[in-house]
Amino acid sequence: MLAQTQFTKTISLKKYGIKNATVHYQLNPENLEEITLKKAQGKKTAFDALAINTGKFTGRSPKDRFIVKDQLTKDKVWWGDINIPFDTDKFDLLYKKITDYLSGKEIFARDAYACADKDCRLNIRFITEYAWSNLFVYNMFLRPEEEELETFESDWLVLNAPGFKANPEIDGTRAENFAILNFSKKIALIGGTGYTGEIKKGIFSALNLLLPVYKNTLPMHCSANVGEDGDTAIFFGLSGTGKTTLSADSSRKLIGDDEHGWTRKNTIFNFEGGCYAKVVNLTEEQESDIYRAIKTGALLENVIVAKDGSVDFTNTSITQNTRVSYPLHHIKNIAEPSIAENPKNIFFLTADAFGVLPPISKLTPGQAAYHFISGYTAKVAGTEAGIDEPVPSFSACFGAPFMPLHPTKYAEMLSAKMKENGVNVWLVNTGWTGGPYGTGSRVKLRYTRAMINTAMDGKLNKVSYKTHEVFGLHMPKTCENVPAEVLSPRSTWADKTAYDKKAMTLADSFKNNFKKFETYANAEILSGGPVSK
Repeated sequence: MLAQTQFTKTISLKKYGIKNATVHYQLNPENLEEITLKKAQGKKTAFDALAINTGKFTGRSPKDRFIVKDQLTKDKVWWGDINIPFDTDKFDLLYKKITDYLSGKEIFARDAYACADKDCRLNIRFITEYAWSNLFVYNMFLRPEEEELETFESDWLVLNAPGFKANPEIDGTRAENFAILNFSKKIALIGGTGYTGEIKKGIFSALNLLLPVYKNTLPMHCSANVGEDGDTAIFFGLSGTGKTTLSADSSRKLIGDDEHGWTRKNTIFNFEGGCYAKVVNLTEEQESDIYRAIKTGALLENVIVAKDGSVDFTNTSITQNTRVSYPLHHIKNIAEPSIAENPKNIFFLTADAFGVLPPISKLTPGQAAYHFISGYTAKVAGTEAGIDEPVPSFSACFGAPFMPLHPTKYAEMLSAKMKENGVNVWLVNTGWTGGPYGTGSRVKLRYTRAMINTAMDGKLNKVSYKTHEVFGLHMPKTCENVPAEVLSPRSTWADKTAYDKKAMTLADSFKNNFKKFETYANAEILSGGPVSK
């Protein structure tokens, strides 16, 4: 018998075109886990967390993400390879197909919301084909109180049907899988993929248009925490650069690990009610907060589970993108509610696999805007088919796949807020030192934490700096608990000539990437790039 649900209200989905379905509304995690196990769609682990396999897709599919192009979006969205237009009539036909597909099935509905700031709150109704997808929604979005649910009215609808496969020739998609946003109808359609990240990133993408355009609020792909003195730190970075790890600090309260807004009142708030962390090579010693959050109610994705329930986090035979979702309350040291003020430090995280960039450097306003627009990290060998050596990877605003507007819109908002608040901006390389990937070694986590803590304590404002020869970055000569030689990347290379050559090659990659933004950038931003030679 299923455990008693937390909420007994029943709802009809007929107004959405879903008929004769068995609708489970607002089930609690225990219910959803039990249904998943009963249907043999998941396994119980020794952590007492549920483990599932998302199927063919273990990550997002950016080429299959669309935005309906209509009167509302045609002049707002930055159309191209990232924001691919979708026909409104095709959307309507596909919507009808999905609702017909879900009709007559056992499905799961949940009301939740995004944005901890009340002025920016977005109420969302999620309808999912699978119980474990609904558990993901419970973990990742903000959970209304029971009395709120009595009068809950959704602003957006998300239909999630992993088992539905589109016909590209008829439906206008590129493949069987798709994720489509319709801003006029306030609907997100996700089909053909079980990867849960499509759900959260779909809403993030929607907010990245709604908040700047209608709320004068900057959306950010970042983590954030707040200190005992109320000072807020923001961590931008692409996947694998350390946003989740570095924002989980026992001496500071976590606001959130991935998606935030910065309001006109200078409030920093979390979009989400949970964390979606990578678990590849996870250990309790290195990342204790994440490790200990994997317990009853957490959802592990695409990990290898042994017969005894143990999890091998080093096994990447399914994917390197192994994940866990869990609600924020699985972490002890959190800000409640997920809101803070007084932003003082911003960290741009990059995993430079070329071993060129300093482990920490202080940025001028021009450099900050340049590196924010660039959004650099590197792909290392083995992460994707055909990659045998490091490859530069640029993602504007550290989140281009989720940005419907032109990147300079977000950069201008960030630059204005930085100047207004006197925020220090730092570029932090969590990647390689002493040589590129395969030769050098990863910057030690304890050194990175020490540099970030010293910056937040204000002590790096009192030390001497030297300028990087190629990138013009300002590198501290000393930092508490970090060997001096670590602070200058060139000094860690045995072959200085090889370093100089690699640095110039990476600088050229930056310049080539930035060419598409040059006509939109002012002189200050253009001066923030690598030094011309």
